[in-house]
Amino acid sequence: MPIYMDRHYVVGITRHAIANAHEKDLAVQGKYGIRFLTYWMDEERSTGFCLVDSPNREMIKKAHDEAHGQVPSEIIEVDPVTVEAFLGRIRDPAPAAHPALFDSAFRAIMVTDLKDSTAMITQLGETLALHLLRVHNALTRNALRDYDGREVKHTGDGIMASFASVANSIECARMIQTSFAAFNADNSETPLRLRIGLSAGEPVEEDHDLFGAAVNLAVRICAHAQPDQILASQVILDQYPGDRACFSDAGFFKPKGFASPTPVYQVNWRSA
Repeated sequence: MPIYMDRHYVVGITRHAIANAHEKDLAVQGKYGIRFLTYWMDEERSTGFCLVDSPNREMIKKAHDEAHGQVPSEIIEVDPVTVEAFLGRIRDPAPAAHPALFDSAFRAIMVTDLKDSTAMITQLGETLALHLLRVHNALTRNALRDYDGREVKHTGDGIMASFASVANSIECARMIQTSFAAFNADNSETPLRLRIGLSAGEPVEEDHDLFGAAVNLAVRICAHAQPDQILASQVILDQYPGDRACFSDAGFFKPKGFASPTPVYQVNWRSA
């Protein structure tokens, strides 16, 4: 059966309330031939998200309605592999680990792009070019590991990753650029220059694609960035809990597919 993720907007939602609603969903799921796999909740944004194995959207609505009356406002079909890459799980954890269910599902999205990667094979030869791509992968993945980033996919000349923490996404991006700068200082004949774009959002919005708006904006911001630059969206700046002195205004640009210009901010990573 297809896998769906739904979105509930409930003012004043609490951890206890959504845990209770999930138990009620589990109690009626057999009647509708579906399985409620797991859920996420966000008290700050009054949102909850359910992952459901169901023959169609209508059965999800009927089960929710009977269980507790909270019918979702959005339901999208999702790939469970992609859900796990972004969010870290596709089923309820063991009872002892139940606090994991209180994850908000809000994610920071990082997109990286290696400058002139397609030309490297022609200019440097296949062996050296592949070696440099492996260096790129290693430097990026080392930083993701250190800052709890999850690699969503490898694009050939870059990586898309998700973070439960906006602060970690910023520090990871800064570490990546610092690592590339150190490599370039020792390998001036074959420098690796990277663009990084950052945005953030919830998994289900009106575009009917998992993290669609956040991913699309991160991709556009990355393409807008200059080599060696980190650019971040307004939501990243707004959600960053630390000293914002590391951000500087980079103006507005009009991302393809978006209705209006959007502000972007440079994340300064070089030491003073």
